[in-house]
Order: sequence, then C-alpha cells, then structure tokens
Amino acid sequence: MKKNLVYEYALISFATFVIAAAVYFFLIPSKVVIGSISGLAIVIAELVPLSISMITMILNVILLLIGFLLLGKEFGMKTVYTSLLMPIFIAVFEQFIPLNGSLTGSSIYDIAADILLVAFGQAILFNVNASSGGIDILAKILNKYCHIEIGKAVSAAGIVTAMTSILVYDIGTLIISILGTLANGQAVDYFTSGLNRKKKISIISDNYEKIEDYILHTMHRGVTRYQVIGSYNNETKVELVTIMDTNEYKKLLVFLHQYPEKVFVTVSNVSEILGEWNSSPFLTSRASSKK
Repeated sequence: MKKNLVYEYALISFATFVIAAAVYFFLIPSKVVIGSISGLAIVIAELVPLSISMITMILNVILLLIGFLLLGKEFGMKTVYTSLLMPIFIAVFEQFIPLNGSLTGSSIYDIAADILLVAFGQAILFNVNASSGGIDILAKILNKYCHIEIGKAVSAAGIVTAMTSILVYDIGTLIISILGTLANGQAVDYFTSGLNRKKKISIISDNYEKIEDYILHTMHRGVTRYQVIGSYNNETKVELVTIMDTNEYKKLLVFLHQYPEKVFVTVSNVSEILGEWNSSPFLTSRASSKK
C-alpha cells in the first residue's frame, strides 16, 4: 500500500513538473490564454501587481475547497499537493531560468507544445484520481456529476477562462485561445484513452483449467468462463475471457506459447472499464488460500 502511494505521488510530481514547464516555457510567452487556471492568472497578472505564481496559488485555494466538498478527500489531498507544487515549480523557473521571449520564436509552436505537454500531464493526473487544480477541478466535477468525457469537460470548463483573454488581448488572441482550449481537451482524451487502454482477451483451449488457474493465482486477474459450440464440428468448448493491461497481456502470451496447437486467442482493445476490475487484493487472498 505504501509502495503504491509513493509511486502515485512520484507520478503526480512528474506530471506537475511537466505542466509547470509547459506553462512557463510555452504558454506564458505565447500570450494565449488556453483554458486553465494558469491562463487566467496570466490575464489577471496584466491587471494587478501580483506575480503569476501568487495569483495561481490564490485561485487554486478557492477551487480546492470546492474540490474537497464535491470530489472527496483522496482527490482533494492529491490536488492540494499538485496545487502547492505547481506554483513552486513556476517560481523556481522564474527565479533561475528567466525568460526573455519565446523559446520557439513562434506563438503557434508555443501553443502546440503547451497543449501536448499539458494534456499529457493532465492525463497522468486524472488517471491517478488527481488534478493540477484550478479549472481541472471544475472539469472533474463535470465529469463526475454530468458524466461528460474528461477531455470534453476540460474544454467546457476552459472555454470560460479562455474568453477572459479579451480583457487584455485582441480578438485574434481570443479566437486562438478558444481553439487552443478545444485542442487541449481533445489531446487530454487522446492521452487518457491511451493510459486507460486495456486488452480484452478471449481464449479457447483444451487446457483451459491450467490457463484459468494461471490467470487467477499467478497474475491475480479475474476470468469469466463460457461454454461455446463450434459451428463447423458442433464441439463444445470452454472460452475464457479476461481483461488485462498491455504488460499483463504480454506476460500471458508467453505462458500461452506453451500450447501453440491447442489455443485459439482473440484480442480487442478496451478504453473504459466500470466496476471492480482492479480489485486484485481479493484475488491475491484467493491465491494465498489455495497454497
């Protein structure tokens, strides 16, 4: 449990660093307000004598309280961590790597780099029930209570922020900000789908009992058994169906290669799973009781 917690917070720290770097090195020089709390902070910083990192901190505190109330303690604690870490990373960049302009020399390249990096970081955070704070909290609320895909929720929440760019920039910047926000939502969906993608594996074999035992008690994954009838010869067989991540699937293939002439396997991608797919402690306890 402790090992998993350390791993999760290491992932959260990495994702937060990626997002902070994207904001500082690409979003700020682009002068575009892609829907995020950092983008809103850029606008406010043009109107009040406060640093972007300070404004980001203030806005995050307000939204964090909402997150705790509506999304639960686990999400709240993880998001507190990212929300505190984000302005620290940005402040460190401000102190030790001062910017004199765009790194790419083009606002289009800056926007593209920011969208890809931020979406990648957001997908990692959403995957471990966390967020970068701010607008992402609103996106998670929309995702949870309105059942909107997380990328579309990011876009919806971000559009409002992007529209504030008209207060300090021209109409062209506003249009680019809105388009950038929509693109960010699409990128989040793309990366989230990749992180969550699992394999649905169907196996027909005369050695199904050994394969089933291996899946249950070595890999600690659930498996469903069906009786199927082949139309060609009317033979009754047993089909095993299981869901695994990509690494587990590769491990299972190595095991299945022991039965090259007696196994029929089909595999399909699964992008979303509801229920207790990851309840491995129960399966682990079953494995222990069999020994």
